Amino acid sequence: MVTVQDVEILLVEDNPEDLELALRALQRNKLANRIHVARDGAEALEFLRNGGRQLPRVVLLDLKLPRVNGIQVLEAIRADERTRMLPVVVLTSSRESPDVRRCYELGVNSYIVKPVDFDAFVKAVAEVGLYWMLLNQPPETM
Repeated sequence: MVTVQDVEILLVEDNPEDLELALRALQRNKLANRIHVARDGAEALEFLRNGGRQLPRVVLLDLKLPRVNGIQVLEAIRADERTRMLPVVVLTSSRESPDVRRCYELGVNSYIVKPVDFDAFVKAVAEVGLYWMLLNQPPETM
């Protein structure tokens, strides 16, 4: 069983099909054993607030979420001293310019539009996971 301290990826996704594809892509690259899934924004924020002292290494965040949307989640992450530097990658179907702009204003680390094609989606998620888990060097305070 994965404990909160073991979580490296917080995947925030409410669409069951996109969630399954993302998990499959991460599994193929041996990155899926330390994932916590939140199915809405409120669940994601609760996890980050109550998840113990160690934060995940990256948050993969959809924007179109029930209860608390992704932009509100990003605002809350950046407003909290404890999570302010946490890498957040928006992985969404929204190509809307106001969404992209607002996310970057709030300090998102990357904004990726989900590819419609199955293989392209799997590849995009795998590359994101590999980059943030293997290549990115977080600050020591994380």
